[in-house]
Amino acid sequence: MADDDLATLGPAAEPRTTLTDSPADGPDHPQPAPAEAVPAAGAAGRWLPRILVAGLVLAALNLRPAITSLGALLEEVRDGLGMSGTVAGLLTSVPALCFAAFGIAAPRLARRWGPGGVVCAGMVAITVGVAVRPYAGGTGGFLAASGLALAGIAVSNVLMPVVIKSWFPDRVGTMTGLYSMALALGTSLAAALTVPMTEALGGSWRTGLAVWAALAAVAVLPWLLVVRRRATAGPATPAAARPARAPVRITASPTAWALAVFFGLQATAAYITMGWMPQIFRDAGVSAGTAGVLLAVTMAMGVPLSFVLPRLASRMRHQGPLAVLLGLCGLAGYAGLWLAPAAGAWAWALLMGISNCAFPLALTMIGMRSTSAAGVVKLSAFVQSVGYLISIPGPLLVGTLYQHSGGWGLPIALMAGLMVPQIAVGVLAGRDRRIEDEA
Repeated sequence: MADDDLATLGPAAEPRTTLTDSPADGPDHPQPAPAEAVPAAGAAGRWLPRILVAGLVLAALNLRPAITSLGALLEEVRDGLGMSGTVAGLLTSVPALCFAAFGIAAPRLARRWGPGGVVCAGMVAITVGVAVRPYAGGTGGFLAASGLALAGIAVSNVLMPVVIKSWFPDRVGTMTGLYSMALALGTSLAAALTVPMTEALGGSWRTGLAVWAALAAVAVLPWLLVVRRRATAGPATPAAARPARAPVRITASPTAWALAVFFGLQATAAYITMGWMPQIFRDAGVSAGTAGVLLAVTMAMGVPLSFVLPRLASRMRHQGPLAVLLGLCGLAGYAGLWLAPAAGAWAWALLMGISNCAFPLALTMIGMRSTSAAGVVKLSAFVQSVGYLISIPGPLLVGTLYQHSGGWGLPIALMAGLMVPQIAVGVLAGRDRRIEDEA
C-alpha cells in the first residue's frame, strides 16, 4: 500500500520534524522525510509524545495477562465451567490462532481508522473481554469473550511497530525495547500475581480473572487522548500532496518471508518453553515449586534483555549475529536439558530465557525492514500472522512425542532441531534490506 493509503495518527501524532538516521539505516536507506504537519497547539502538542509513550507502555502491559492469567487458573476454570479436557487443550492453542486470524485485518482497519484508533479499540476489546468472560455463563460465552480480548490483542500486536515507526523513527530500537520490556513485564506479573490476588480477593477464579480488566481500562485513557487530538487537528497533509509510491507486494519479498519464518520459529520455542519446561524439570526430580520458579526466572530474563537488545540491534547494520547468538544459547539450553536437567537447572533456565529474547529482536527488525509506516504495518501484519500460524503445531507435537516415547529425548531433539533453521532465517532476515527495494 502507498503511504497515503494508511491513515496514520495524524497531527496528533505528527512525526518529528528533525530526524537522525539510525546507524542501521545508513546513507543508502535514509528514513523518509516526514509530512509537513499542522503545528500542535500549546500544552497538548508538548505533552502528546509523552502521552503516547505512556499509552505504548500501558498497551504492552495488557498484551499477555489475558492469556497467562488463564493459564494460572486453568484447573479452576475447567472445574467451574465443566469444561472438557479437549476444550481446555483448545484454549492453549487459541491465542496463536486468533493472533494470526485477527492480525491480518489490522492494516485494513488502520487505513480506515488510523493505528491510534485501532489500538484504542483494541484496549477496549481487551477490557470488555477480560471483564465479561468469567461471568458469560458457560463454556461458549467464555470462549466468545476470550476471542474478543484476543482480537484486541492481535490488532494491537501488529500496530505497535507502526506506531513506533511513525512517532519515533530515530529511536526505533529504544522504543521497541521499552515496548518489549513492558510486554515481558506484563507477562511475568500476570503469571506470578494471578493466584495470590485470587486468594486475597476471596478465592473465586472469576474475580481472579476479571481483575485484570482494570489494568486494560487504564490503558484506554491515553489512547483516547491521542485519537481525540487526531480528530480535532484535521489531516496532516493532503493526500494529493504526498509523493506517490508503488504498492509493496509483501509476498514477493524474501526478507518478509525470512522474517515471518523467524518469528514463527521463535514463537514455537517460546510456547514450548512456557508449556513444557516445568514438566521436564519435574520429571527429572525437581520439585513442582522449584520448577515453577525456574520458569519464572526464564520469563523474567526477558524484562531487562527486551530493553537492551532492540537498542543494540538498531545500531547494527546486520542483526544476523544476534540471531546466531540467541540461537546458540537455545541450543546450549536444550543440550543441558537433555544431559543434566536437574544438576544444571538454573543455568538452563537462564540460557532459555536469553534465547527467548528472539521476540524483541524480531519486533525490532520489523521496524527496520521498511522505509515507511505503511510498509511497516503491512510487514508487521504479514510476519505476525504467518508466524503465529507456524507456531501452532510445535507445542502439540512435543506433547505427542512425549506421550508416545515416554521420555524427553525425542521432544528435546525436536526443539534443538528447530533452532537450526531459526538461526538460518534469522541471518537472512537480519540483512540490511528493505521490502520496498525487493518489491
